This record gives sequence, structure tokens and C-alpha cells, in this order.
Amino acid sequence: MPPLSRRSFSLAAAGGLASTLSAQIPGQRPLRAPGFEVLNPRARVPASLIIDDSTCLVNLAHFGIPHFAEAFPDRYKQDWRALPREIPDSFVRKFGEWCHQHGVKGKYSIVPYPACTGWVDRDIPGWSKRELDDSLRLVRDLLLPDWDIHPEMVSHTWVIDTKTGRPYPDRTDLFMENFRWTDGKSADQLADYLSYALRILRNADLPCEGITTPGGFAARVLPELAQATLQSCRDVFRAEVPHYFRHAVTDHRSVAPRVEYASGLGSSDPKCVVSIIACTSDWFGGWDGLDPCQQDKMITADSQGGRLPEVIRRGEPAIIYCHWPGIYCNGSETGFHVFQETVRRMHAGHNNLHWMKLSEIARYWAAKELTKIDAGERTLSLEAPFACPQYTVAFPALANAVPQLAVRNQVSPLKEVAGLLQLKSGTWARHAGGIAACFDLPKGASALEW
Repeated sequence: MPPLSRRSFSLAAAGGLASTLSAQIPGQRPLRAPGFEVLNPRARVPASLIIDDSTCLVNLAHFGIPHFAEAFPDRYKQDWRALPREIPDSFVRKFGEWCHQHGVKGKYSIVPYPACTGWVDRDIPGWSKRELDDSLRLVRDLLLPDWDIHPEMVSHTWVIDTKTGRPYPDRTDLFMENFRWTDGKSADQLADYLSYALRILRNADLPCEGITTPGGFAARVLPELAQATLQSCRDVFRAEVPHYFRHAVTDHRSVAPRVEYASGLGSSDPKCVVSIIACTSDWFGGWDGLDPCQQDKMITADSQGGRLPEVIRRGEPAIIYCHWPGIYCNGSETGFHVFQETVRRMHAGHNNLHWMKLSEIARYWAAKELTKIDAGERTLSLEAPFACPQYTVAFPALANAVPQLAVRNQVSPLKEVAGLLQLKSGTWARHAGGIAACFDLPKGASALEW
């Protein structure tokens, strides 16, 4: 029997998702008049791919398994020496180009000090400085337009002393990022660790608006994790809407993003942090590239069965979760082929998908929940703490009504389109006895008039 995935193991150890997802602290919410609805962007269902355990050149499974086995000798028995030490940039290019051609977007981790092999902003022994620089350039040029970059803590294995840059000498799960080190840590202590990771990626010229937790990192200190993400992403990158990936939910519960710790909504410095939730487990090749893929659990051949169609029918973000070694599958690329088929089935059965980066989803949900909206007889007045592209609202209106957007005394007419699926920024369509309008929501005051 293969070992539990690190994320699954940590959730089980923490008492399961039922307890972990109860930790949300929403913060402020604006008062809102009834009679309107904020729809999904462009009235479509967001889709995204979360890639964990990725970094430059290093196959984290090859170098990480001996570290996990040192802490858990009875659990990690894979023959790590038989796994390739590198996931080559030629595969990164093949994957990135295919995803760009098919409109796929998401999140790609760059582990800053992968399994203590070397630093992505300095050197990684075993590869030349030119090879590392070329790998970073590929990420910047090819991936950044379609993918958020996250640190997945510092090493993804041993905890690093942020004062020395070296792993602590303890070789138990109490000093592994994936397991128990975060127990009892304060928000400030976590923010120090997250900031250390973020600064390495900043040195490598990789912008970040969010973080990914490795395995069980912060499983027992979720409020502190949210606050630390908010603090560190704002401090290091001045991120306006920080976000984090911690949870994957595959049962009946909602997978809508959670907007947490909202404050200062009426001020010049609004704040919030968004928890992004995946709706699948890793049903590709697993974190070591050795697990069998489970295509039909995600989506069946007729495009109607499986987890993704279930979530899409609910109108919640269809966010897929995988690990980079399981996409590469130790050179067979089986996980990549399964993902390609997953995308083909998704597109064949659903014409209402909208691929987005996690930062785009986080910003939309922050604007969706935190924008103050007052409804008048022929106007919707909006006060937004955050600007948001493709903001989409529906409201009742007379049959002859034609909406226009008013911002700072400038009025811009919106163009009518035939239906909801034709909506894009600057357009509107008739919908359910009223109007649905899509526009780029500015920060501050604006209004829809008709």
C-alpha cells in the first residue's frame, strides 16, 4: 500500500477537514441592499490548476523522500534512487506551451530551497549557475502570464533557522515543515518564516501574491496561518489581496473561496486574505509520480460524471490539485497526458468555464463579498475596497432599460450582447426579467445607471 500523501496524512492527524475548515474568521462585511446578485466573473464557472512540489530543475520527490524517511522510517520506503533527480525544463516548456494554447491557468510552486539542495536565488549544486538562470527565465517568460508563483515554504522538508539559513539539527517530525513544527506557533512566528521564503523568490525576480502550505504546515494553527499570510505577502510584495492554498475538499461541502480577516473597508487601507480550496485530491501520479492516475474520479468520458462536473453544476470554482512529480511521472509524462484528457473532457462537456489564476479568483471573491452595494430605483451604487476586472452583477430592470457605468462623473455605455455566455467587460445581457452587466470594477465609488 503506498504511503498517505503528506497533505492527506496531515489532515487526518489534525482531526480531518471538518474541524480545519471551521477556523474561518471573516472579519468585516458591508451592509447591502437586497434586489441584486453578484454573479461569477462573466457569469461563468472559474477553473484553475494547482501544482504543488514544483521548483526549478529539482525533482522534489527524489531529494525529499530520504528526508521524510529519516523522520518516518516505516512510512516512506520508495526507492528514491531510482527516481530522476531532475524534472527538465524541456518538460516545463512542453507543459506550459500546451496549457497556454488551451487557456489553462493556475498556480505553480517554486520551492525556494528544495529539500535543502540549494537556493533558487543563488546556486543549486549539481546544476550550473547558467542552468538555474535559464530555468528561472523560463518561469518568468513562459509561466508568469498564466500562473501565480507561490513559495511552498522554504525547503518543503526540514525547517530552516531563519537566522542562519541552515536546517535545525533535530531530525524528527517536530522540525519538518510538513508536520509538527508549526504547532503552537504565533502569527508573527509564522509570518517570519513565510517572509523568509517570499524574500528568496523576490530575490529571484518572481512576484508572489500568495503561499502554498506543504503537507501539514499550520494544520493546527489555521487562524495564525491566515494572519501570517496577510502580513507577509503585504510586507514583502505589497500584495493587495493575499491568498493561500491549504485545503482540498472532495465531499459535499462548499469549495467557494473564503474571504478572511477583512478590515478597514471604509478606509484607504482595506485588508483581507483569501483561502483558496481545491475540489479534487491528487488523482494524477501522486507526489512521487508513482501512484496510478484516476481519470474518471475527476471527470468521466462522457464529461458528465466525476467530481469536476459536480462542482461545475454548483457554480463553484473547479480547482484541480496535483503535484509536479506526478504530472511528470518520472519521465513517462502519464500525469500530463491524463491532465490533457481532463481538460478535453471539461471543454467538451461545459461551455461556461473561465480559467483563472488563483490571484484572480481571490481578488474576485474579495470584491464579490466586500463591495458595498446600494440599490436605487434606477441605479446600483458601488463602493469597492479593491478593483476587480470582469465584475458581473444581475439586477431587475424594466424591459427598455439600458445600463451604463458611471465613474468619477464620466459615463460609459455598455454594449448589449445576446446572452450570459457572451458577457465580457463592458457588456450587458438581458437575464431573468432583468439585466446582467459585466465591467471592470474600479476601486472606490462607481455606479451602474439605467
